[in-house]
Amino acid sequence: MEKRRICLVIEDNDDIRGLIGMVLRRAGFEVRSVATGAEGIAAAADPAVSLVTLDLGLPDMDGHVVARAVRALSSAPLLFITARAEDDDLLAGMASGAAAYLTKPFRAQDLRDAAAHLCPDPAHAPATAGDQAELSKRRP
Repeated sequence: MEKRRICLVIEDNDDIRGLIGMVLRRAGFEVRSVATGAEGIAAAADPAVSLVTLDLGLPDMDGHVVARAVRALSSAPLLFITARAEDDDLLAGMASGAAAYLTKPFRAQDLRDAAAHLCPDPAHAPATAGDQAELSKRRP
């Protein structure tokens, strides 16, 4: 059975949320999007979520609070996508659970690369020695 890669996008800006969703769908993810921290925390409880993108500037709560709550519910990597670009912001993001950090404006390729690094596509993963042995058994 093929494992789906599901990304939860937590972003309050409609245009940016749509752009992130489009880029990640093209990269092979199923995308679920929400606009508030509270919605994001609730959605992150789904064990099927394999990656979470998070904006720090949300309308209802601080993104670091959301990150810590998501981290308590899920082991999915957190990719911060935010306009906060100072060194202190990056350090605070990593301290609150970020696995990677992109600053806005971001390039679509950088988002694809970060997502692929944090949540590799099992369909494109290199074969392991066990996989090779299984394949050689099936060959005539």
